[in-house]
Amino acid sequence: MAGRAAVPEVIWARPERTGRGPKPAFARADIAAAAVRIADAEGLDAVSMRHVAAELGCGTMSLYNYVPRKEDLYELMIDAVGAEHEMFEPTGDWRADMLRNAEETRAIMRRHTWVPRLMPGVYAFSPNSLRYLEHCLACLEPLDVPAGTKTELIALLNGVVTTYTANDIATVERTRSMPWSVEEENAVRMAYLGSQVATGAYPRLAAAFMEQSGPVDLEAVFRRALERVLDAYDPGLR
Repeated sequence: MAGRAAVPEVIWARPERTGRGPKPAFARADIAAAAVRIADAEGLDAVSMRHVAAELGCGTMSLYNYVPRKEDLYELMIDAVGAEHEMFEPTGDWRADMLRNAEETRAIMRRHTWVPRLMPGVYAFSPNSLRYLEHCLACLEPLDVPAGTKTELIALLNGVVTTYTANDIATVERTRSMPWSVEEENAVRMAYLGSQVATGAYPRLAAAFMEQSGPVDLEAVFRRALERVLDAYDPGLR
């Protein structure tokens, strides 16, 4: 396959385009933008070299001169949406700044619902990912812990955001395929759950349910999860 390397390499270390010929017709940013448009409109599974090439109006094989592997295309996509992070001036309140970063990351994932599927650490070395990591470390400067602990905090916080947002997205996607409303399904499931708890076989679960005063506020649960991660790294709370 044209452009495919025989050894591991980083897409960012490659020239924009390999091979001889006329001036490149596209930049990586063009290719990434086309792939993001496809993923946003049709889902990640719709992204292919052929589809991206058609979106750009070029031949599929010529695209491999710019992007040798589909995995590299994914990395370009993650970098492209990473540009949506606001690199604001840190306020000096590291907790507030990191909560702001987390909420913004969640908003980006909700705009681009395919992002949680592409979040392994291998994509953390793109230009925009590195800029965001540097920004987070700037926000964490007032926190008196080693640099390695700060990067651990950033990774854990991003993991919580990714997990919660992926669950939200999966729930929305699932409900679209159901022939009944979410409310109808929840009512049936809660009735079944109530019948099982009422048997007395799950006393601890029954006690937990008795403490619930109403519907679960999922936004509040998400915020508490973020706060608890920050608590674990806050020297003032130890």
